[in-house]
Amino acid sequence: MPRAHRFLLLLLCAIVLTACHRGLVKRVSEPAVSLQQVTVGTDGRWQVELRVQNYSSIPMRFEDIDLAVTVAGQDAGPLRAAPGYTIGPEAADVVGVNFTPSANARMAAAGALASGQPLPYTLKGTVRATPEDQSVRSFELDMHSSLSAAPGLAGVLR
Repeated sequence: MPRAHRFLLLLLCAIVLTACHRGLVKRVSEPAVSLQQVTVGTDGRWQVELRVQNYSSIPMRFEDIDLAVTVAGQDAGPLRAAPGYTIGPEAADVVGVNFTPSANARMAAAGALASGQPLPYTLKGTVRATPEDQSVRSFELDMHSSLSAAPGLAGVLR
């Protein structure tokens, strides 16, 4: 192959590679929040560990979490947290919250712990987060899942 053809082929390859390179795409996706663990205290209050998942390709600072909690079809009450920290791209962290549930929710959790049956729950509300180099955004949340008694850990649902 003549030298001129090799040069043109090399130049063409460089142009194609440059055209394909788009750099890091900054994608902001809705975060997710779920109950990672609930520890039922002897006084009826719960220590709740919220798992906050950032599905974005950039870090996000989580400002406020404002949720209505329902367990086993019973309104448990409002759960609010202001973590105020940043979660990296496509990563998760845990936010601890003290929570005083309604009497019906306490009974539903006690029943699930005693019977070993799952405790279905719903989280509905708003998560406010600030994507890196952007302004704060609100994300609506409607999460349905369940917790089960943690073997060997009294009063713990996971």
